[in-house]
Amino acid sequence: MTGFVETAQGVRIAYDREGSGPAVILVGGAGQFRAVDPGTRALTSELARRGYDVVHYDRPGRGDSGGEAPFTLEGEVAAVRALVEMVGGRASLFGSSSGGAIALAAAVAVAGVERLLLWEVPLGAEEGEDGAAFLAEIDALAASGDREATLRRFMAGMPPEWFEGMRNGPAWPMFERMAPSVRADAEALAWTQSAPRRRLWARVEVPVVVLLGAGAFPFFAEAADSMVASLGRAERAEVPGAGHGWEPADLAKALASHLSP
Repeated sequence: MTGFVETAQGVRIAYDREGSGPAVILVGGAGQFRAVDPGTRALTSELARRGYDVVHYDRPGRGDSGGEAPFTLEGEVAAVRALVEMVGGRASLFGSSSGGAIALAAAVAVAGVERLLLWEVPLGAEEGEDGAAFLAEIDALAASGDREATLRRFMAGMPPEWFEGMRNGPAWPMFERMAPSVRADAEALAWTQSAPRRRLWARVEVPVVVLLGAGAFPFFAEAADSMVASLGRAERAEVPGAGHGWEPADLAKALASHLSP
């Protein structure tokens, strides 16, 4: 059954919750929300079976969650804060892809984050300018109201069949609705380049595990090395998987091994 929680700004966030035990909140990436993401639904159940209280939610502007454009990193962090408070004030965060950048920002700003587990976060070079330029492009496209162009630009560096499958699939109306929300993903990635990372993430004192698939694209490995070098208690780990994808049972097993004290 879908539950709802409100952020401090009054945005209603929809979520599924399964299991009991230590809380884990799953922060989706650019194209992920509950209605189109069976892999994360399965991951929720796999982790619940392993003894965790798992929250799988729709980020602002997606699925059953509310929110109005422009979608911001601040709004994403507010959603995580509301969910952490909802589960009792303490939770680990799993951030997938650009959701990993949001999870990092939440760990800086939200009390009660206990651990971070980050899957293939597509960071640019430390203090690079490409993230800010990309954000400016996404801002302009989102402001124009051209949702298809917004999503097409956001996914321009990915295998072209990913976007074409989305555009020509039955879920396209749902993706089209959420297109403005990728602005927050672009802002999160730009934020990771906004200052030296050791300084930017100095308040992240919790354990961090940076996860990569066995067949990860090289730039994900470079980003992982940057995170491990810049975070005080970070390590890198490999999970079976390729092409930015994972199998729920494999990932749940890896996450559970790193969530254990």
